Amino acid sequence: MKIICVGRNYAEHAKELNNDVPTSPVIFMKPKSALLLPEKPLYYPEFTDDLQYECELVVRINKNGKFIQEKFAKKYYSEVSLGIDFTARDLQRDLQKKGLPWEIAKAFDGSAAVGNFVNLTPEMEIQKMNFQLKLNDETVQDGKTSDMIFHVDKIIAYVSRFFTLNIGDLVFTGTPSGVGPVNGGDKLEGYLEGNKVLTVEVK
Repeated sequence: MKIICVGRNYAEHAKELNNDVPTSPVIFMKPKSALLLPEKPLYYPEFTDDLQYECELVVRINKNGKFIQEKFAKKYYSEVSLGIDFTARDLQRDLQKKGLPWEIAKAFDGSAAVGNFVNLTPEMEIQKMNFQLKLNDETVQDGKTSDMIFHVDKIIAYVSRFFTLNIGDLVFTGTPSGVGPVNGGDKLEGYLEGNKVLTVEVK
């Protein structure tokens, strides 16, 4: 099982971190050990002083594929959820300044929280979905999948040029603006189309 992530897929998020808006998908990976299952707490890592949340739509791959055409990409998923790409922002900034890879800032244990998956029905349009993240009952992110720079099917087609997609792989599709820090004792809740699918407590 692979965890494939897309960076800078919402223009406003790229701007809030002073990053350029990409012209092709920015892809990075997390190992299986990064997966934080539903209802499991995240223990604040000792190596960072600036742990931040990034809430995203997550797609679970249901069919093996390579070199998938964009027009057929929808056949490779049938479930979606929300996830949080936890980021050690201080480590990431330092590594970016040095031009170094930043996996240790993004791919550490527990850094990929995933909620409960929802089956896509015929009337649900994946590029017309709304989601929110609440931090201690206050809405901090309000996302619309229609605002994605690269839509889900394009991401799947692009990624499959480089990596074979396998059943069970997770694709984190990028976060909207509003990212910010968390602290021990915080509670994060993700809502997809008004329904809570994700809860993470930080300890």
